[in-house]
Amino acid sequence: MSINQTTTGQVRGPAIQVQGLAKSYQELRVLRGVTFDVARGSVFALLGSNGAGKTTVVRILSTLLKPDAGTASVIGFDVARQAAKVRESISLTGQFAAVDEILSGRENLVLIARLRHLRDPGRIADDLLARFSLTDAANRRVSTYSGGMRRRLDIAMSLIGNPPVIFLDEPTTGLDPQARLEVWQAVRELARQGTTVLLTTQYLDEAEQLADRIAILHRGRIIADGTLSELKQLLPPAKVEYVEKQPTLEEVFLAIVGAEGTDSTVAAASPDGPKELQ
Repeated sequence: MSINQTTTGQVRGPAIQVQGLAKSYQELRVLRGVTFDVARGSVFALLGSNGAGKTTVVRILSTLLKPDAGTASVIGFDVARQAAKVRESISLTGQFAAVDEILSGRENLVLIARLRHLRDPGRIADDLLARFSLTDAANRRVSTYSGGMRRRLDIAMSLIGNPPVIFLDEPTTGLDPQARLEVWQAVRELARQGTTVLLTTQYLDEAEQLADRIAILHRGRIIADGTLSELKQLLPPAKVEYVEKQPTLEEVFLAIVGAEGTDSTVAAASPDGPKELQ
């Protein structure tokens, strides 16, 4: 029985529930009562600048760190009292790809499948390579992969064992524009397959393009939480004015090099280029 089948009946509410989460390092208060829910099968973006506390939230939810106060559960399992059950239900992809560059892409996937004692690791690897458009590069050393390909392989490795929840901690940091679009396509694929995704990012357009719901974390607190449409309603209606628009550098770059292997709809939907919180 897969983890998805095991955990489906565990909870009928949100996949992730966080209530009053607090964490301090000596005098530094990193989290100051963080509260939010993540619906099952959705993409939830935790948006904030560097130092806002995004990674601390992820580390607590993935049982790598204990909170000072508050509660959190994943698929109905308490992160403090049922840490082993939580770890069985999640996968964590950090800010840097955790792949073995000496091995091929297929060998990386087979290795993880064997470590998880899964049947037919070769078939599992081949299915994931096809799912993330890496079949043609399956037998190449990962050291020859582009940044976007490595990130896609890293996400594919995270899905071995069918975890119902995956944490992506700033998955596109340091990637070039084309690689970012490749990762966006991979995240969309996760959502289509019904995986619950908690995504942390400091890129405004990333949250806008990928998330069903967005929470803004600032100085250790959630200061806004809602859908993109709901968040836009917090501002006064915009005035319509005619402005002659020039192409952005990202549009020029993609037009010149092409967007082969990426989701063209993502490129078309990102007219303003990447924007980063300062």
